[in-house]
Amino acid sequence: MKAFLNEFKAFAMRGNVIDLAVGVIIGGAFQAIVKSLVDDILSPLIGLIVKQDFNELAATVFDVKIKYGSFITATINFIIMAFVIFLLVKGLNKLTSIGAKPAEEAPTTKECPFCKSEVNIAATRCPNCTSELSD
Repeated sequence: MKAFLNEFKAFAMRGNVIDLAVGVIIGGAFQAIVKSLVDDILSPLIGLIVKQDFNELAATVFDVKIKYGSFITATINFIIMAFVIFLLVKGLNKLTSIGAKPAEEAPTTKECPFCKSEVNIAATRCPNCTSELSD
């Protein structure tokens, strides 16, 4: 049982799990900001243009009120959230690529130790001096 608990502790304290937890918490807080932006700023501005408040848009079918205006607001929330997350990921990828060195290509040739000519990396004999090449 102790080994199981130690394994669980190692899993829970791994960097990826903690990063994910922090991301979820920050995402939840950020969602509140985006919801306020859409509900309190964008929806009223769009409402001025179309002369209608989205949250009040509804249809009644068989005495059931279907609030499709709330759905429009939620869709706008999603689009803004997805766009901002896209920009954040794009920015972070750019930042991480700034300091990274370009990957070096594997060599395709080697030098013959006898005649100093370039030889294919897979060659076992030099095509110029016919010397046997060692790895």
